Amino acid sequence: MNLVTTKLNEKLSVTSQISVDDLAEIAAAGYQSVICNRPDQEGGETQPTSTQLEQAARSLGINFVYLPVEIGAVSVEKSEAFNKLLAELPGPVLAFCKTGSRPQALYQLAGQAQETPEPEKPASEEESVTAACSWTEEPPETIYVPPPSQEKQLSVTAACNWGNAFDIVVVGGGSAGIGVTASLLHRRPSLRIAIIEPSDKHYYQPAWTLVGGGAYDIAQTVRDMADVIPPEAEWIQAAASGFDPDNNLVHLADGRSIGYRQLIVCPGIRLAWEKIEGIQQTLGQNGVTSNYQFELAPYTWTLTKNLKSGKALFTQPPMPIKCAGAPQKAMYLSCDYWLHQQTLDNIEVEFHNAGAVLFGVADFVPPLMEYVKRYHAQLVFNSNLVKVDGANKIATFEIKDNEGNITRVEKPFDMLHVTPPQAAPYFLSKSPLADASGYCEVNPKTLQHPRYPNIFSLGDACSSPNTKTAAAARKQIVIVAENLLAAKEGRELPDVYDGYGACPLTVEKGKVILAEFGFGGKLLPTFPLDPLVARRLYWLFKVKLFPWLYWNGMLKGREWLARVKGTN
Repeated sequence: MNLVTTKLNEKLSVTSQISVDDLAEIAAAGYQSVICNRPDQEGGETQPTSTQLEQAARSLGINFVYLPVEIGAVSVEKSEAFNKLLAELPGPVLAFCKTGSRPQALYQLAGQAQETPEPEKPASEEESVTAACSWTEEPPETIYVPPPSQEKQLSVTAACNWGNAFDIVVVGGGSAGIGVTASLLHRRPSLRIAIIEPSDKHYYQPAWTLVGGGAYDIAQTVRDMADVIPPEAEWIQAAASGFDPDNNLVHLADGRSIGYRQLIVCPGIRLAWEKIEGIQQTLGQNGVTSNYQFELAPYTWTLTKNLKSGKALFTQPPMPIKCAGAPQKAMYLSCDYWLHQQTLDNIEVEFHNAGAVLFGVADFVPPLMEYVKRYHAQLVFNSNLVKVDGANKIATFEIKDNEGNITRVEKPFDMLHVTPPQAAPYFLSKSPLADASGYCEVNPKTLQHPRYPNIFSLGDACSSPNTKTAAAARKQIVIVAENLLAAKEGRELPDVYDGYGACPLTVEKGKVILAEFGFGGKLLPTFPLDPLVARRLYWLFKVKLFPWLYWNGMLKGREWLARVKGTN
């Protein structure tokens, strides 16, 4: 085997993270069962999910069990569950995590529990600290300095994490993270700021809808992360795995912990494909696509160009999602192409929306409905996609009636554009920073955490009830930069966020309705034009101006058209 394994007994071996491709080799080596002890998403998007591994394993006749164990102390309960699996599963068994140390610790703990321990003398304070710093994986590399108020009352955890804390740690290298870092450095060039971001690529996601409509080059939506991170900031290329706000620490998936004096949480939102049965096996083939992924947006355009007749389905999941207008924008651009190709009369178009209205701001519904009528699209509300059979081209929806009863309905399709369900990242949703929905809790007016005043959040991952768009992040950057520095300097927070968000609704190729609004659906137009009218000017903004402003303004800390009332 090319995989490096460690044999613990005749039945059990352990190894590091495996890939889907490794499973054929594992089967050939004679393993009958695999146990996954690494939590999903711990290593970021590059880590295969347990669902993907399980499906591949079962296709090869291998039993697969998911028993996630967080980095840190191994519990007796987890050890007992692990060893119960060993007794029940057919062998030989291969268990894995990031390095292979967690399954080894689970196995060894059960053996230790069966031994009769000798009485131990009370540990000294130094010995207790040493024991508290033990890990099941390699010792974490830690950068930490406690705030002055804690210097005389260090906890054991803080004592293990002594070093040089950053002035500010930013979790996330998306539009919000890069933009707020650049803005802060413009205000205070001497700040020591670290950005925690595992990806080596940065994407301009608002253009992916245009790519799917044949109006934009996908290559123009991506740049190297190293080219957009402000050079004065330190880039920590690793995935965050958790927060310890009581000790001012961010834990990383590789075992390190990073200390901060102030923290900005903006890791973005997670595409929860696992909530749709069968979707991950058919994305990018069998007529199933999504403009919400870089590699799939060009496939949307391929499907649109090639469809001459049949049924096209477009879906929108329950809120919240990134850019609530994007699901219907995909439909409008495809329909506009079919209309101009004179094939629209041969194509049955349906828009399945898990919500009860076409758009969340009522003022924009009438002009949007005019385009729905133009394209002869059928709207199906309270209809949520739950399953896709790609091979047979069948989509299954759960449709709720007025009494709340849910019926499953199967729909055949020739083209299916899916907007995935979305959720906060796992490491955030399970942390002390999260609200009940899993997002980073903030005061929606100041974007400051209500329980940890040295923590702020912005972008898609924060709990503010604004629409999740790059335009919202552009305004939030100013709020966070000004308020965070005020908190740092002991001043009253000066800025108030009005909930601004914008959604350029591409209702046809060449025209856009520029929907700008704040909390409560209040219209907040930037320009003195009727905001309910589709205009070619706004199409030019969408295709030309906005991308240029993004790369050359927002990510560079230039706050053009981003100041809000109350900002100095």
